[in-house]
Amino acid sequence: MHDLKKLYDAVLEGNMAAARAAAEQALADGVAPQQLVTECVIPAMNEVGRRFECNEYFVPELMLANRAMKAALTIIRPPEKVGRVIIGTVQGDLHDIGKNLVSAMLEGSGFEVVDLGANVAPEKFVAAVREQKPNLVVLSALLTTTMPAMKRTLDALTQAQVRSQVKVIIGGAPVTQAYADEIGADGYGDNAVAAVALARHAVAA
Repeated sequence: MHDLKKLYDAVLEGNMAAARAAAEQALADGVAPQQLVTECVIPAMNEVGRRFECNEYFVPELMLANRAMKAALTIIRPPEKVGRVIIGTVQGDLHDIGKNLVSAMLEGSGFEVVDLGANVAPEKFVAAVREQKPNLVVLSALLTTTMPAMKRTLDALTQAQVRSQVKVIIGGAPVTQAYADEIGADGYGDNAVAAVALARHAVAA
């Protein structure tokens, strides 16, 4: 029987080469790609998120784990996509570490992710929704001063008559559930792990 712990440990430890090698060996041993995602990659990233919340891991460890996860996923390539997500940091905000982590974890959970990057204008989100026809839009803001851009983005989606076509979830250090309720977002995640769980629930609903 193949030892799935090798891939789990490689992602958790942020060892990109080991993650790639472990994924290749697992597939060669006949392990199903989706099993590697659900039993190794996602649990490892959940543990990364837990350690980050407990201040056992910090941003460098998050980024190393993210790289290792992506290296494994390029080998695994989950066969079934559970939904399409558009993600971006809102206009005026150049921070993307948290957004990148959520994006990578969404990919690891089987989502097709269209990452618009940072400092994304409301009009660009509207255009992406029209072009990509996603199930979900994820908005990130790391500054209190850029949170109003989330509302402007939601307003733009409404004005463009595409708001009803997608669920919108928001997140970021200064964001709260109360603010999500205030601006009419469909959900709020206070960390990357929560955001992925929320995304899966939103698509299934």
